[in-house]
Amino acid sequence: MGASRLARMTIEPGLRAELLFMVEHEDTAIKVGSGDVPVLGTPRLLAIAEAVTTRALHDRLPPGHTSVGTKVLLEHRAASPVGTHVEVRAELVEVDGRRLVFQVTARDRRRTVATATIERVVVDRERFLAGLA
Repeated sequence: MGASRLARMTIEPGLRAELLFMVEHEDTAIKVGSGDVPVLGTPRLLAIAEAVTTRALHDRLPPGHTSVGTKVLLEHRAASPVGTHVEVRAELVEVDGRRLVFQVTARDRRRTVATATIERVVVDRERFLAGLA
């Protein structure tokens, strides 16, 4: 991405998004293949956390651009059984050119379920897809 397009991005630290969801059977470790207990599976938690980071960027990127996940550090601290409501919050804490770093926290009504640092990079969508061919 050229420097002028990057400069036009309205992306600054402090950008936030959140999502409240209820753990369903489809979200469990059993269903996603990451374990054999009926609690929120770590892969599903990670997918939701990444979705919240992309939600924070909605309508903030220049036309023709998207962001891709490049690095994740996730600590899944507590089990969440089916029926538990979990709120996932993401905050952009660092912008370094095209590199965006989010801090993510997932909480149920009683405790922190997980914390994560998720890094995304802004890319030109067409150029990125062309590189896959």
